[in-house]
Amino acid sequence: MDQVRTEPTPGPALSGAGGLRRLLAKDPLESDLSRRRFRHRGGAPRTIFMQAERSYVFGYNAVMSREAEKIEELPEDQRPFAYEGAAAGCTLLDLLTLTRGRRLHELLAGPAQPHRHAAYLGAGRAYALARLRPVWGARRAHPLLRWLALDGFGFQWSLSRADRMVGERTMPDLLTRAHCALFDQGLGRLLWYHEGGAPDDVSARIGRFPIPRRADLWSGVGFAAAYTGGAEADELWSLTERAGADGFRAYLAQGCAFAVAARLRSGELPGHTTRAAPILAGAEPEEAASWTDRALIALGHEAHTHEDFQSWQSQTRRSWTRRHHR
Repeated sequence: MDQVRTEPTPGPALSGAGGLRRLLAKDPLESDLSRRRFRHRGGAPRTIFMQAERSYVFGYNAVMSREAEKIEELPEDQRPFAYEGAAAGCTLLDLLTLTRGRRLHELLAGPAQPHRHAAYLGAGRAYALARLRPVWGARRAHPLLRWLALDGFGFQWSLSRADRMVGERTMPDLLTRAHCALFDQGLGRLLWYHEGGAPDDVSARIGRFPIPRRADLWSGVGFAAAYTGGAEADELWSLTERAGADGFRAYLAQGCAFAVAARLRSGELPGHTTRAAPILAGAEPEEAASWTDRALIALGHEAHTHEDFQSWQSQTRRSWTRRHHR
């Protein structure tokens, strides 16, 4: 597992925040997952998850303080989480001031361009904070990546209501039935945090959900395990065994492939992603990412619907299946 920094990331001063922005600013202690009833193994996994959320809060507050340029001062592997937070901040401001996505578009057209996956996840987190269903009136939103907002919505909604979403396995009535699958991917990412990246506990938790929901939960787990990290190699092997035993090995691989593709576009691959790909996806990082690229090209330029996004995922899973069953 990568060596991680344990000292706090200095937050924006919020000196440029006034009125609405100061009211919306987050307390940095919100990133302390020990304040929530999550399973904590201690050591590196706990530090990794808390650092990811700390970077998210940093980026969010950087937008509120008009200091988004400070995100570039963070370590490269933490910037995607910070731009996720920045996108959440921009989206929340856009929603409250009825600016039709102007701030989010400016962020995406500027420094967040290499971090579009993270930014759309962050946009979804903002909708959850506002208790609104993710909808897209935003100008020039990416036709397919915009659906990641439902994933981000699922993560944030479940983070704020873990007892109900994880313990009672409920589903918010804000969503249409067609969007619940993407919500569950975000919930799957949250489960990776919630169970401290422990394969046995993650698998046991997923096993309590109805079978139709498990596929997308495993996809979210695969994304988080490769994107955020938090597990040693032997634990990742155990995770693949448990996903296979549950019948959803391809979904775990597909989630990993999407995470690798997102990380490659953000910059140099973190060590934990490089090590996770051969285990979770059964392929080197570049090959796993190419599955998502080929599937996207095959969809064509007109792809934009929720069904198209799901087809993008299913074609990626087919690449994994062909790779491992030939």
